[in-house]
Order: sequence, then structure tokens, then C-alpha cells
Amino acid sequence: MAQDICVIVAAEDRARLAAVAGDRSRPLKHVQRARIVLFSADRLPVTEVARRAGVSRPAVWRWQRRYGEQGVDGLLRDKSRPPGKPPLPFATVARVLALTCSEPPGETTHWTGRAMAKAVAISLRSVQRIWATHRLQPHRIRTFKRSNDPAFAEKVEDIVGLYMNPPAHAMVLSLDEKSQIQALDRTQPGLPLKPGKCGTMTHDYKRHGTTTLFAAFNVLDGTVIGRCMQRHRHQEFIRFLNSIERAVPPGKPIHAIVDNYATHKHPKVLAWLERHPRWVFHFTPTSASWLNAVEGFFSALTRKRLKRGVFHSVVDLQAAINRYIEQHNHDPKPFVWTKSSETILAKIDRLPVPSE
Repeated sequence: MAQDICVIVAAEDRARLAAVAGDRSRPLKHVQRARIVLFSADRLPVTEVARRAGVSRPAVWRWQRRYGEQGVDGLLRDKSRPPGKPPLPFATVARVLALTCSEPPGETTHWTGRAMAKAVAISLRSVQRIWATHRLQPHRIRTFKRSNDPAFAEKVEDIVGLYMNPPAHAMVLSLDEKSQIQALDRTQPGLPLKPGKCGTMTHDYKRHGTTTLFAAFNVLDGTVIGRCMQRHRHQEFIRFLNSIERAVPPGKPIHAIVDNYATHKHPKVLAWLERHPRWVFHFTPTSASWLNAVEGFFSALTRKRLKRGVFHSVVDLQAAINRYIEQHNHDPKPFVWTKSSETILAKIDRLPVPSE
């Protein structure tokens, strides 16, 4: 290509190019093109022209040819680019949206990008852009469970009232147990986190037994009273209630929020409540564990201490849980409930009615 072009610059063109190359207000691309032609007119090799102008050899050949075809004016303007692809027709976009919100063909559980692209005869990237624009995510699904408790509204109003307007001079506790916490030990030590690589751990493990954590979450100040036991029968639950009874100052009413686990309604537990009149149990609706504040503490415990933990025995597991509770109580955060019972009930009404 370089041998086909012999750059001959007239005197007037040379003066004009020199003015362009020396003009500091000119765009850099114009200055480079002018220098390419001026250096080429001095019979310099293509490699030397490219080095002095700070461009590649193909760029030197391109602008040599452009000057030979169009002169100085050709150097100062860019060729018009061909127009991009036209946008998809509205009917195509509407068809993608309609298919996405309908059942996929056959026994396929959900639409994928490639399946949609094949069905509509467009590119995968076009499908992804349409889904992103209209905030459609067929690969995701959220689960729900509507309570069929006949006293659902009354129980929600009762518990939310305790959260948002607790009784004066009383303690509001959220009680529950996290059962079957496994003391898992990895078969081999993992590798730590490194730049560009995540931490590792073996997929297999050794079981060293289980424990059950009984926890009482103080809604007012965020502290937790916890105790690990081997089982979660009514006997252990009563022992846990006795430990709370000893920890709470005498004469202070205690409102305990508990779920509908059979242990919490055992006859001996109910008899214990009769002997301790300052205790009042508030039962959550069935299938509504999200209403129990202590579940948030259990979730944080699982993420921060249990999920990746390595425990050589049940004793190690229980010690780790006790240390986490102690650290949590050093800097507790009061529990803040923001949704009123009216808002919750209005949202529940939008869910499908469970079948009998």
C-alpha cells in the first residue's frame, strides 16, 4: 500500500498544512494528519512518519491516500459513518413483553433469554435490553405464604402494637428457639481470601452433634438472653423461662412474643405461666414467623458465625454462640418496627386466598 502512494505537496498546500500543524487550538487529530502529510512530503519512510506523528503505519497509509484523493480539505473532515441498526418495531417489543408474562411452551418452567430470542427471531442482547428497560426478571422468583389463621388480624394488631407502642414500665421479649444447629467440621482446611480469588472450603464435612439455642430478644434495647441446650422440649423451655425470670427485675411485667410451636403451649408451660402472673404470652399467627423479631437475630447469627464456622465439637459450637451473644450485647441496637398493622393487612389482602 505504501509503494502505491507518492505524496507531492504543492507550496500552497504545504503552507496551509504547516499552519494547521502549528495551530495549538486545532484538534489533535487534525494536527496529526497534517504532520503525516508533511513528513511524507519530505520522503521519510512510513515507519519514521508513524513514529514522529505518534500514529500507526495503517494510519499513515490511510491519510496519505486521503490527501491524494481529496487534498487538504479531506484531512480536515471525517467520513460519514453508516447509520446504526434501526430500533426494534413496537410490535416486536410488545410480543416479547407478552410472551415473557405468559407461560413458556412445553414443560419449561420459565423463559430464558436464548429461548425468547429464538421464539421472536431477535438477538439475545435485544431481549436483555427489553427486559432491563421494562424491569422484567423471568429467572427470579419470590416465595410467599399467606396465613390461614382465623385471628390473623387481631394477632397482627396485638404484636405490632407491642413493637410500636410498648406498655410503660414493661419488658417486651421476642422468644424462640433455633434447633438442630450442627457442629460441622471440615475434612480439610480451606484457603484464605486472596486478590482475584475467593476463600475456599471443602464441600464435605464431619458432624459432631447438634445443639439448640433458646433466645429472648429484648425489643426495647436490643439485648439478647440466650442459652444452649441439647434438646428443645417443654422441659428445656421451662428452664429457659426460669433463667429469664431470674434476669428480669422483680415486679416488672413481661410480654413475651412466641410462635405456635407445641412446646410453647404445653400444659406444664401453661401451668408455669399461671404461677408467674407477670408473664403474658402473645402468639404470632400461624405461618407468620416474619412477625417474630428474634428471627432477625437468628439470621445474623447464622450469617456471621455459623454458616462458615468450623467446630470440632458441640462444646466449641456452644462457646462460639455464647461469644457472639456476648459481643452482640456489648453494642445492642433497639428494635424498630416501621410498618403499621393497617399497612400489613392491606398488603396481605393482595395475596391469593389459600385453598381449603
